Amino acid sequence: MSFYNNINFESLIGHMTIIYGEIDTKKTFYTANFIRFLLEDKQINPKEISILDFAPQLIMIKGKNIGGRIKDFYEKSKICNYLNLQGEIIPPRLNAKNQEELYRNANHNYLITSKALERYIQKPTNILIINDISIYLHVGDEKLLLESIKKCNTFFGNTYYGTSIRSDFESNFSIKERRTIENLLKKVENSFKTT
Repeated sequence: MSFYNNINFESLIGHMTIIYGEIDTKKTFYTANFIRFLLEDKQINPKEISILDFAPQLIMIKGKNIGGRIKDFYEKSKICNYLNLQGEIIPPRLNAKNQEELYRNANHNYLITSKALERYIQKPTNILIINDISIYLHVGDEKLLLESIKKCNTFFGNTYYGTSIRSDFESNFSIKERRTIENLLKKVENSFKTT
């Protein structure tokens, strides 16, 4: 099922939702809009909304936006329970010259993102938002992620699922990423592809 601007955000409250797709298909933009809906339309207490932002900083490559954080699209999201990451997320493929660097970057990101998930599990809120789930799943398994999702009443996340970010040395990496995401999508109520 595709995800469009006119999606009924109301219908996603109380459910588990993941949007997925290629780079530059507005995944973070839609996620930010859902937070705007929660804060402005539903008047939900911002401290009831936890945000785990795993995306690397926004960069443009060949005219396409890659990465980008929720606060880049909706600054007011910062009033939510925005869990600060203890370290900088590295775009694993884009910052790697070989397979060893790719996995070093992915492991670096895993340590940061898994600690953030553990912090959320210790102090959960009714609503959980995760931007760029694939950054965690490159090395991490879905167990900790699903444990986090089960702690909330409403979950909304997004993930890269495509073929645009490629290099000569990462085919196994991409295959694992796709399989893990496909498996995860089967375990949530709603999944929408961005186009």
